[in-house]
Amino acid sequence: MRFKISIYGNDALWGSFTEESFAALIAADAAFQRDLRESGELISAEGMADSGLVRVVRVRDGVRVVTMGPYLGGGEHLGSYFVVDCDSLERALELAAGYPTAGGNGVEVWPLLEHSGTTLPD
Repeated sequence: MRFKISIYGNDALWGSFTEESFAALIAADAAFQRDLRESGELISAEGMADSGLVRVVRVRDGVRVVTMGPYLGGGEHLGSYFVVDCDSLERALELAAGYPTAGGNGVEVWPLLEHSGTTLPD
């Protein structure tokens, strides 16, 4: 089963790290990714660019409307995500709980549709 594990935060949180605590977080993240690679469960890991670069696109009455993002309210935004392939939801939850910021922030786990579960139009 494939899952997307999403790491959220906000600019205030990211800005609150000292240089030392940020370096420790990066080291813990690297260890987390190494463990996932070694277990064979990591499909991909991506970090998101500065939230000030995000745009949200909507179409209203046939007109494209672009606003400054991110989509979520309250200043919270997606910081990074992992796509994992593991045996069960329980294992995905275990992996999410092992992420270094899970003690302070929620880490979201989404089951992903299997490629065979979607159909493309002719």
